Amino acid sequence: MYNNLIYLLVVILILSTTSTPDAPQFPLALALAAFIVKAGAYLLLVRRSHANNSIRHSADYFSAEQKFSILAIAFLAVDIYLLDLKYFAAQIPFAKSLPVITDFCGLLIFFGYLCLMWAAERNSYETVFGGRPPGRFTFLLDNLKTNLSIILPWLILSLLSDLLKLAPIPALQHFLASTWGEPLIVLAFFLLLSVFFPALVVRLWNCKPLPAGETRTRIEEFCRSERLTYAEIMLWPMFEGRMLTAGIMGIVGRFRYLLITPSLLKAMEPDEINAVMAHEIGHAKRYHLQLYILLFLGFGILAQTSSYPILYLVLNSETFYSLLEHVSKSGRSSIMAFLASAPMFIIMIIYFRFIFGFFMRNFERQADLYAFETLGTGSTLIAVFEKISWLSGNIRDQPSWHHFSISQRVEFLEQCAAKPSRIKGHHRKVYSALSLFLLVLALGFYLQWKLPDNLIEGATRERLAESIVQQKIREEPNNPAWHHLMGYLQQGRKLYGEAVHAYKRALEIKPYQPEVQNNLAWLLLTADDPAIIDPVAALELAKSASTLMPHGFILDTLAEAYWANDFPQLAVKTEMYAANRDPANKAYYDKQIKKFSEQKWRPPGRQE
Repeated sequence: MYNNLIYLLVVILILSTTSTPDAPQFPLALALAAFIVKAGAYLLLVRRSHANNSIRHSADYFSAEQKFSILAIAFLAVDIYLLDLKYFAAQIPFAKSLPVITDFCGLLIFFGYLCLMWAAERNSYETVFGGRPPGRFTFLLDNLKTNLSIILPWLILSLLSDLLKLAPIPALQHFLASTWGEPLIVLAFFLLLSVFFPALVVRLWNCKPLPAGETRTRIEEFCRSERLTYAEIMLWPMFEGRMLTAGIMGIVGRFRYLLITPSLLKAMEPDEINAVMAHEIGHAKRYHLQLYILLFLGFGILAQTSSYPILYLVLNSETFYSLLEHVSKSGRSSIMAFLASAPMFIIMIIYFRFIFGFFMRNFERQADLYAFETLGTGSTLIAVFEKISWLSGNIRDQPSWHHFSISQRVEFLEQCAAKPSRIKGHHRKVYSALSLFLLVLALGFYLQWKLPDNLIEGATRERLAESIVQQKIREEPNNPAWHHLMGYLQQGRKLYGEAVHAYKRALEIKPYQPEVQNNLAWLLLTADDPAIIDPVAALELAKSASTLMPHGFILDTLAEAYWANDFPQLAVKTEMYAANRDPANKAYYDKQIKKFSEQKWRPPGRQE
């Protein structure tokens, strides 16, 4: 289940960081054919992996499940980035106003891959874990319910976010448009959801209250002795109740649930059940459930603070622009989304695998220690671990990123029994790490606050615009508008040689374009590079442009050209004509007339 958490977080990141393209890269029929072939290949690979009872040990079973879950993510990425799943999903009614619909389609595709995997591994599950296998439908449904409980909060919050954006409330829309507006609203509802969500999950999992009897009475008495408030003690029917596990959910007592599977109840003695409950109560007493929420929020803050710098790095990356040169118009958004998402994938995996995983493992140890201290001995909990290890297919030494292995947990409890000071040492380790985590989080928040709002303005935005225009020129080389736009862009960047080349190319394609002639003439008059200055050519261009379009700004260029060619009287006369044609800018033209009357033209950029 914890591995599935990371897989689904990667899926969420893929879906939430990609936009809907304006057009697909491939027609629907071709994209659908590619998808069917890919899904067939996935099913073939999964079946081959589980054929002929080739998987007989739990480590092999979980390894295969991990491998094919990662392959499902890779195939989903192909569906999103290459086959444009979001474009086709966006054609569904209301999908454009509720983007959560397209994300939901992506989830359906991902779970479709997983269902193929679960269907193929059911017999291997029977071989590895023994007993009567659950029915095929039940096996699929239990897996779906377990994973849906992970993804459901995101779906709920995404739907809420879409609905808020549709609300006709100007103040709300203004707040949502601010840097932290939407994240703060989502945070508020996330905290609210975290309170009530356990009540929804126990119903989703078909949990039932533990029936009255000796076992329930004993657990209730133990909880009272530990002063634990809870809503209910539930039987957890995961995989027909065959899993040997227990859990606790809920940050508020009124909505807190203790979960235990029937198989665990059956396998454990009364004192061992108390040890299991003590471990789960330890999570509540040490506030681990609240700390998990903090750790999730920590990643949210990390994602928010790093997204802007990541976008800046992508837009200044040679790789990004090299890829843009080799993709079609419809593939550009996918390339940008992928490159912007890839660093976030790495950050997320590192965060959950190492930072989140570190705290999970050590929180489990704190819960083990709570049981140790409550019961006055670790032997009972050790007996529980050994039973679970044996009954689950000898998983004693199976490594785990979210729990220490059973052998490591047993060894640690034995060490604490021999040297009790290790208990306080472990608590110090956990709370020191939490303090460091909060300090780094605060620093990241501060750096985001100090980050300039115009980080991707100026040269970064201009380079992106250049790349887009270059792509347009490759697609439509004989369209003068793109060459004109490239000239204007390069002129603003002071890349005068490239600007002149672009303007001249636009005029080669279509000679009589007054705005292009005017821009080129102005560049030949005002560039601060002496090698570019050419007053004679500028005058010819300005005369032609003013004949075709005698607007004030073009007549101003003609006046500048007369002045540069030592015709000040003509310059003044032309500028006065420009002022008459464009009275709204009379102050500018008066300033120009004064310049032409009192100064002699000097080429820009020339050193005296």
